[in-house]
Amino acid sequence: MLSPRALILRAPGTNCDHETAHAFERAGAISRRVHVRAFAQKPALADDFQILCIPGGFSYGDDIASGRIFALELKMRLGDALKKFRDKGGLLLGICNGFQVLLQTGLLLGDPATGAARAALAHNNSGQFIDRWVRLQAMPGKCLFLQGIESSFDLPIAHGEGRFVARSAADLAMLDAAGQLVLRYAADARGVSTNPNGAAADVAGACDETGRVFGLMPHPERFIDATQHPAWNGRLDGAAAGAGLAIFANAVKTVS
Repeated sequence: MLSPRALILRAPGTNCDHETAHAFERAGAISRRVHVRAFAQKPALADDFQILCIPGGFSYGDDIASGRIFALELKMRLGDALKKFRDKGGLLLGICNGFQVLLQTGLLLGDPATGAARAALAHNNSGQFIDRWVRLQAMPGKCLFLQGIESSFDLPIAHGEGRFVARSAADLAMLDAAGQLVLRYAADARGVSTNPNGAAADVAGACDETGRVFGLMPHPERFIDATQHPAWNGRLDGAAAGAGLAIFANAVKTVS
């Protein structure tokens, strides 16, 4: 059986594509980094892959707003190709900047009737860029990327615009009731919330109605080995996998 294939879609300013490709390879996939302009010239490239990931970074320098230019480029030049990829059963993952892009394209949490975004990622309440580790709690539901992840776990974040906000209180309640708000910032060992940005309902990640499209602000590709955690020395098994690897492994398992 051929190994699953993951397309890592990058743009000028993307800086987590190598780590993300490595994480998918550790999980058993064959990964390929593809520039958005090469993809636009040949949208049929997507037919060779089962997973498409938009990784983190600062696409186009985050001019105007984080992920805005990348999202506009995808909507105008690759909108049909991405919808086709999604509708045929492909998995879509957006990490940090990629989460911002997925929301702005409407591929994730878009209004079914109008396509308008029902949620966005706003500036952190602190007004500052935040780079640290947070505690997370998954509520997997139908999200294929989070299956089997029941206990709380740590991942690093690094963003200035990561505060999840819904279009309205009614939209937030609807997304929650539908089981699409699948990843939350949790309390640490002292019971103190690790919500770093003021996200509504502590949301750190969300999926679409099918569970095949998933976006999250934390960086799972930065914790695929235990030694990447600041507490690994003497407290974690240095030979163990990091918590983030399970997200990539779930994707690979789903399409295998």
